[in-house]
Amino acid sequence: MKLLIYSHFFAPSVGGVETIVLSLVRGLAELRDSRGAPQFETTLVTQTPSANYDDRANAFRTVRTPSFVQLWRLVRSSDVVHVAGPALAPLFLGLLERKPVVVEHHGFQTICPNGQLLIEPAGAPCPGHFMAGRHVECLRCNSELGWLASGKLWLLTFVRRFLCAHVAANITPTEWLGGELHLPQSTAIPHGLEATDVAPRAEPRSVPPIIAFQGRLVTTKGVRLLLEAARILREQGQPFELLIIGDGPERAALEQIVREAQLDAQVRFAGRLDGAQLHAALAESSVIVVPSLGGEVFGLVVAENMLRGLPVVASDLGAFVEVLDDAGFTFRNGDAAALAAALTRLLDDPPLAVRLGQRARERALDFCSRERMLESHASVYLRVHKLF
Repeated sequence: MKLLIYSHFFAPSVGGVETIVLSLVRGLAELRDSRGAPQFETTLVTQTPSANYDDRANAFRTVRTPSFVQLWRLVRSSDVVHVAGPALAPLFLGLLERKPVVVEHHGFQTICPNGQLLIEPAGAPCPGHFMAGRHVECLRCNSELGWLASGKLWLLTFVRRFLCAHVAANITPTEWLGGELHLPQSTAIPHGLEATDVAPRAEPRSVPPIIAFQGRLVTTKGVRLLLEAARILREQGQPFELLIIGDGPERAALEQIVREAQLDAQVRFAGRLDGAQLHAALAESSVIVVPSLGGEVFGLVVAENMLRGLPVVASDLGAFVEVLDDAGFTFRNGDAAALAAALTRLLDDPPLAVRLGQRARERALDFCSRERMLESHASVYLRVHKLF
């Protein structure tokens, strides 16, 4: 079967979508049929330039920055078209050519003009203005871009929703997201992660214990809230170190907050860490905090650290609640005192933190099975291909 996977962003760009798409396309290239032949002949199409990334190392064809005509030809020659996010061009061309189109949703682009389900510029969670028909609120939300640009985003949300209502299948990484999108032919396939060996923990790794945050330093990730919780912990006399891993436009403002709150002794900004450096930093951490205010459809950072055997404390966003299940702590979104209380519970009871980390790894191995993700995607492709 000739499979075209379109992802607007791809390696060497770094992000959750890029990580999942790369894992998926690599895994699909490994699948074999009963005769031992490749099950899929996969072509990855992206608008991301290669830079120094060597596409020749991959076991699939990669086409970068295609023209509209070239994309049309690629769609026409494919048996199934998979679109990572409701990108308009491949969606339109796939339906025009009467191809079975599968859309995997990595955001809220079919129910929110800015795709984040957040009210800008404050980054506050949106109660669902678009789906409730409160379209003036949607236009006002993105008005800082200019009313013309805001109106364009609003109109394109209708277009994306219409197109996705007519595809062969819609895939969401969580049941929760599927319930939010309300699209037909929808199925939930959790993101799959490659299992790694983790040494079992019998006791905390550091004194004082390290509370870690890993993510991009932007308003929606909730780092300001985490700093407020850190201030509460310090006032309570709780020994800890807060390690902030990541970089972004909020860093300077966050560092200023740390200085003004006199948290310099407790808070350390590590910047962006990759590979061995990231592994080493997290290996010494006692708990991971994911305090996102919104815009999350799965929680890759949640799942990855569950797989590391770390206890996770996350805001009670629907996606996080589903991924964690009973293998982690959640706190009321935006409530610094509730976050501080959850952290205190773990810091005061190290054996509980160890047990929670072990349960988290077991949950991640099951819920985020890479093999199941690949098999489920292959099943969807084969099913929709038979219908056309």
